[in-house]
Amino acid sequence: MGLAKTEMFTDLQNEIALFAKVFGHPARVAILQHLFKINNCICGDLVNEIGLAQPTISQHLKELKHLGLIKGNVEGTSVCYCIDTVNWTKMKEVMSQFLNQDLNKSECC
Repeated sequence: MGLAKTEMFTDLQNEIALFAKVFGHPARVAILQHLFKINNCICGDLVNEIGLAQPTISQHLKELKHLGLIKGNVEGTSVCYCIDTVNWTKMKEVMSQFLNQDLNKSECC
């Protein structure tokens, strides 16, 4: 398998790609939607809500936390997760700038 060669690209390009990655799996989208819906931290009932196995949910939570879109606090034997509003806002700004680029008005093809 080849290397991703991310060092060839700008920090902004890598950041956009990482943010886009979070939306690349419907389970991560569902987790984020649920966290927004409850507007509170959630401790453990994501398995029942999303319908996937605990290890699968944990892997998606790990990815979301790694990207900084959620944060977690240890409470007893469980970890409670919620949206990291600062990083969510940053992600929205970065992605909006990228997605709102004007297309060249000339006909290309």
